[in-house]
Amino acid sequence: MILTEIDDRGVATVTLNRPEIHNAFNEEVIAGLTAKFNDLGANPSVRVVVLRGNGKSFSAGGDLNWMRRMAGYSREENLTDAIGLATMLRTLNELPKPTIAVIHGHCFAGAVGLVAACDIAIAADPVQFALTEVRLGLIPATIGPYVVAAMGARACRRYFLTAERFGVAEAHRLGLVHEVVGSDGLDDAVERQIEHLLAAGPLALAAAKDLIRAVDGPVTDAMVADTAARIADARSGGEGREGLSAFFDKRQPGWVK
Repeated sequence: MILTEIDDRGVATVTLNRPEIHNAFNEEVIAGLTAKFNDLGANPSVRVVVLRGNGKSFSAGGDLNWMRRMAGYSREENLTDAIGLATMLRTLNELPKPTIAVIHGHCFAGAVGLVAACDIAIAADPVQFALTEVRLGLIPATIGPYVVAAMGARACRRYFLTAERFGVAEAHRLGLVHEVVGSDGLDDAVERQIEHLLAAGPLALAAAKDLIRAVDGPVTDAMVADTAARIADARSGGEGREGLSAFFDKRQPGWVK
């Protein structure tokens, strides 16, 4: 249900592989993705993680059979199940490697959360997005923090409530998607982003991701002190020294293959 491939550059591609049901996910897929993301995050040879889907769609969200089973669960069983999904999304969001979501076809409900939890999102036109939970009497709860961060609360006040479909141009306007290309240009667009990411220091990328979470709020004395400490650590660390030396020596730093 999940395919993983790591190339000789350290680019890991994680592919949802249930094309017959538009890569809808269930508890097995969720657990598998959590394990994959943890493994890739801990693998020092992995530099970039790409998330995509096989077949006609990126992902249609929750598997209908899984949702049917959940309808018969107790509250305690539902809570355990939901924590599994929430943990997977948080693991993806906090992965210490840059992540790229590659979107085509349909991207519905929980799949929008996968996109929002990735660092970079590239979509092929046309793509249909929708946050359909309220039409089932549910809410986009576990994906909510990531989708609100990506699209903004104002947009979510519309799309969480109406459950209407919206296209790739609207997703781009709202910030859910960073780049829109034709279907024949999708792989080239992804490769351009990979090249940018491989030119950066691996430790710096992880630190930059952590920095974004740390400074997402009001500026305080503690935040000022923390950011100063972070750049001091980066400058005095081995990767920072190598990067600066390479710049002044007019050569590529050691992490560029």
